[in-house]
Amino acid sequence: MTAQLLLGLSILVGLHELGHLLAAKAFGMRVEKYSIGFPPKVWGRKFGETEYSIGMIPLGGFVKISGMIDESLDVKTMGEEPQPWEFRAKPAWQRLIVMMGGIIVNVITGIVVFIILTYSQGETYISKSEINKYGIVAQDLGLQLGFQTGDRIVNINGADYDKFTDLVSGDVILSSDGYYTVERDGQQIRIDIPNDFINNFSDRDNRPAFIFYRSPFEVGRVAAGSNADKAGIKTGDRFESLDGNPITFFDEFAAHLQANKGKSIQAVVQREGASVKLAIEVTEEGTIGFAVNELIERTHVDYSLGQSISLGSVQAFNVVWVNIKAFRKMFSGDASPSKSLSGPIGIAKFFGGTWDWLNFWYIVGLLSMVLAFMNFLPIPALDGGHVVFLTWEMVSGRKPSDKFLENAQKVGMILLLAIMAYAIINDISKFDFF
Repeated sequence: MTAQLLLGLSILVGLHELGHLLAAKAFGMRVEKYSIGFPPKVWGRKFGETEYSIGMIPLGGFVKISGMIDESLDVKTMGEEPQPWEFRAKPAWQRLIVMMGGIIVNVITGIVVFIILTYSQGETYISKSEINKYGIVAQDLGLQLGFQTGDRIVNINGADYDKFTDLVSGDVILSSDGYYTVERDGQQIRIDIPNDFINNFSDRDNRPAFIFYRSPFEVGRVAAGSNADKAGIKTGDRFESLDGNPITFFDEFAAHLQANKGKSIQAVVQREGASVKLAIEVTEEGTIGFAVNELIERTHVDYSLGQSISLGSVQAFNVVWVNIKAFRKMFSGDASPSKSLSGPIGIAKFFGGTWDWLNFWYIVGLLSMVLAFMNFLPIPALDGGHVVFLTWEMVSGRKPSDKFLENAQKVGMILLLAIMAYAIINDISKFDFF
């Protein structure tokens, strides 16, 4: 988990700062330092006019461009006449491109990652028609919202949908005055999504407890020595009943086990055309020890390069759109910052505990778009703050004073440090130490 986080951040920060460096050098600006990670420095080497280094604190990076007021707050030469190679000596439009360089590279990185994943992996999903063969399973949050197990979801916010992931996407959960239309007992019912529903959905422990597709199943791999193995359950068995109750779907099976923890149950399974009776001991955790093979049809689609470019780009920019909606929810008071914001610990959880390259690159692509969005926010000390000041200079023809820029940088750094500290403390507070 930690290794994936460090590698992912190093790639993203390195590319972001490289965007600034390449743009600066293209316009003849002198780049004094390029660092992945913050000091203290653990490695460094100078090539030409630029020192390239790696810092011990892997939560960011920086590029130091001569004649620019940045996080180093080095203003010793600002009272002197601008030199031709300095940032401040260049036209505003060139300085604007330099400040946008990191954001542009992160956007390109995110798009390229999603395009490659789409082209190489295609897409496997459970279609609307397959979901509505059996309906959905309403779990805790779903029941609170008004869903019932077996509901068939007709549309979302009055619009059709294609696959299961559409039902639980961030775009839907973050919608304002959103709703689902479901079919239940031959009637269509509207289920409203509260505007503050994201506060429940953001809780990582609650995410699996919303709604899920309903699926028939059969026994997969049986764990050696487990209660299932001892009872004589075989791979390929299909449960007909438990304690006389007919069983078709896995949610019915799991609910019966949970209701009979630590007890013995009587099962009938279908095996090679015959019904076999078995006595099974249920563990105190409500399990018996086998993997599940879902008997639900999944649709797989491979995409051409042209289709992948279009779909990958849409997927990348949808990350930005979801972040915009999340910020709007926070500012309106519908979303709690403590549940919506994550620091490095929270981000590390997204990578997971096992190394999966597909998941790694998906998270890298997602974070690259998030990093681009966050850096574009008009906060002093972020690229977006510099963009605001440079845009003002280009529109008004008046350049903000160096003193103003220095003070704005200080305010922005204090604000960013406060946000980072809040995010880290918020991450820690979510751990149950007792």
